[in-house]
Amino acid sequence: MTLRHLKIFVTVCKTGSATAAGEKLFIAQPSVSLAISELEDYYGIKLFDRIAKRLHITEAGKHFLQYATHIVGLFEDMEKEIKNFDAMGVIRIGASITIGNYLLPGYIKEFKQIHPQMDVKAVIDNSDKIQQYVLSNQIDIGLIEGTLNSPYIIDQKFRDDDLVLICANDHPFAGHENIELSQLQQENFILRESGSAGREIFSRAMITYGLEISPAWESTSTQAIVRAVQANLGVSVLPYLLVKDSLDRDEINQFHLNGMQFRQNFCVIHHRNKFLTESAKDFITLCK
Repeated sequence: MTLRHLKIFVTVCKTGSATAAGEKLFIAQPSVSLAISELEDYYGIKLFDRIAKRLHITEAGKHFLQYATHIVGLFEDMEKEIKNFDAMGVIRIGASITIGNYLLPGYIKEFKQIHPQMDVKAVIDNSDKIQQYVLSNQIDIGLIEGTLNSPYIIDQKFRDDDLVLICANDHPFAGHENIELSQLQQENFILRESGSAGREIFSRAMITYGLEISPAWESTSTQAIVRAVQANLGVSVLPYLLVKDSLDRDEINQFHLNGMQFRQNFCVIHHRNKFLTESAKDFITLCK
C-alpha cells in the first residue's frame, strides 16, 4: 500500500466522486476506482457503498479517513519543511468566536515574539466547526469552548468563563439575583446558532430541569443579539467575555437564576494523530 493510494482516497472523500478526484489529481477516473478497490482488497473492508452511481463513505471508511488524512498531511508537512527549511513556517490556528475575539489576538502577538519567523493563519468560527477543521486537518490547533464531539481529538483545558443571562435595562428581570426557572417559560430567547458551545451548555442544563428552550431568534453575531436584547425583544445567555463591555457601559443588564450558575471550559485541541512541531507545542504552552 502506498501514499498514492491514501492521497487518492482522501481526495475522493473531499470531492465526493472518483471523477472529480481524478480531475483534481490529473489522473484517469478508472485509475482512481482501481486505487480504491486495491485499498479495500488490501485491508479487507468496504470503504464506500456504491448506490445509484454515487459513493457513500461507510463507517469503516470514516475511521480509515481519520488516519489517511493525517498521514497525507504529515507527509505534505514534511515536504514543505524539508524543501523550505530556511523559509518561514506556517501554523494554522482555529478559535471559537469568544476566544477569537478576546484572547486569540494576544496569544498570536506573544507567539510572534517567540517565533517571529512563523506565519500564523487564523480562522474564527463556532466550537463545533473548529472541531471539524481539526478532524479534517484544515487547522493544526483549535481553541474551543465546551465539550468534545470526537474521540480523535485531544484536549487540554486552559481557563474557564461564565455564561451570563442578559436582558434589557427596563426588563422586569434586570438586576435580580433570584429569578426562578419557571419564570423563563414565558420569555423570548435570542440565542447563538446551533454548534455554539455556550448555547449547547445552557440548553442541556435547561432540559435537565424540564425546560426546553426554543429560541425566537438565532444569530452568529453577538452584536446582533446584544442589540436585540437592548431593544427588549427577548433575553439571552452569552459568555461573559462577549458582553463585558456592554454591561460595563450599562447598555444591557444581567440577571441570575436562583441557585444556578453556568460555566464553560476553554480547551486547546489537536488531532490525536497530528504531529506537533516545536512551534505548535510552544503555542499550546502559551495558551495554558
